[in-house]
This record gives sequence, C-alpha cells and structure tokens, in this order.
Amino acid sequence: MNQPLAYVHPGAKIAKNVVIEPFTTIHSNVEIGEGSWIGSNVTIMEGARIGKNVSIFPGAVISAIPQDKKFDDEDTTTEIGDNTTIRECVTINRGTSDRMKTKIGKNCWIMAYCHIAHDCIVGDNCVFSNNSTLAGHITVGDYAILAGMAAVQQFCSIGRHAFVTGGSLVRKDVPPFVKAAREPLSYVGINSVGLRRRGYETDKIREIQNIYRILYQKNYNNSQALSILEAEMEATPERDEIIQFVKDSQRGIMKGYFSN
Repeated sequence: MNQPLAYVHPGAKIAKNVVIEPFTTIHSNVEIGEGSWIGSNVTIMEGARIGKNVSIFPGAVISAIPQDKKFDDEDTTTEIGDNTTIRECVTINRGTSDRMKTKIGKNCWIMAYCHIAHDCIVGDNCVFSNNSTLAGHITVGDYAILAGMAAVQQFCSIGRHAFVTGGSLVRKDVPPFVKAAREPLSYVGINSVGLRRRGYETDKIREIQNIYRILYQKNYNNSQALSILEAEMEATPERDEIIQFVKDSQRGIMKGYFSN
C-alpha cells in the first residue's frame, strides 16, 4: 500500500503487501519483500535488497553510496534480512569492490542513530543499541550485542554471542562468547547470561570459561594458549570456533584484563 505522498521509482520491485508511509523515497534497483513496513521520511537508495517483514522507522537512509573515497560507482548492494527492525535515523551504506555488499542478517534489531558502513557483514539475531557505529569492512557474528555508543574500528571482527559494553572503543577483534569492556577494551568474562538465554547448558558454559582461562588468565601468549587448547582440551564445536577465530584474526584479539 503506497501513500500518494511517497515516491517509488517505477524500477523498484515492491511486494504487494508492503506498506510505504508518506514522504518516503524509494529509488530504482530496489527490492522489498512481503510484509515489510517502511515508515515516513525513509530514503531507500539503489542497490537495497530488503527481505520479508522488515520494519524501517522514520529518518533511516538505506543503501546510500559508501563514505569511501575509493568508491568508483561499483554495482553493489545493501542486503537486509527477514524480520529485522531498523529504528529511527539509522544509516546503512552499500558495499564497495571489497565485498560488493553490506549485509544485515535476519531477526536483527538496529536501534536509533546506528551507522553501519560499507562492506560490513552482520549475522542473524544481532542487537545494536542506540548510536552504535561500525566502520567499514567489519564482520559481526550471530547473536552479538553492541550496547549504546559502541564504536568499532574498520576491519575488526566480533564473534558470535559476544557482548560489547556501552561506550566501548573496539580496536581489536572480540572473540566469540565473551564480554568486552574497559578502556582499552579487554576480556572481562564470558557472556554467560546471554548464553543461558539461548539454551546453553551449564556444562557447556563451564567448558567455554575453561577455554578462556587458558587464553586470557594464565599469562600465556596466544600461540602457547592455542597449542595447549589443541593438545589438552577435548575437541568441540565451541573450542574449535574459538581457536579458529584467534588464528584468523587480522587485527589481533583484545587483551585480557591481566595484561599490561
């Protein structure tokens, strides 16, 4: 249902039961799936691929060109997964030639005034609180939570089920299952509350805690800790995920709270 005061380019592909409120502008080369609601004063620009049952609140700008001087008008996209909510004045830029897309997963909740820059890949079921900001080329795993006003530096990675406290400056990679806080950003424990809410049993939470004790609390360097984990800890999906994350880290992982 398109309001007469909204502008929808004839080249846009809009499912029949999408609601578009007044004063919204939808450019060409845009796709919006069934059941989505687009609030008033939203701007959806070329390359947007919006899934089903997505809600976009007033003032949001989706798929604007990247704020990157190297951008050369590549044919890139912004992808928003099903059932995701994007609140007021959120800005999400489309990709560059690096990844060719910016992607937000399914069932995410992106609160007011967040910014997600070009070439970010955000998993499913993530929550970004107000004013959280991702620079370019960032990867965020499923179920990650950024509290209010967290700022993530370009090329960082944040693992699955991680929790980053409000006002944090993320300059290093944040491994999966952990809580990150303090300045400089440090490991302060695992995200046990979040893990319990998502069905992790006590024994599994204890296993993850034991892994991070070796990685962060025994004064080993990362290479030593990984060798011990591989030699002495039983192979499980969680152990292997943590080990692989540390091995793959390009920026290096954040420090432990016992580190100088």
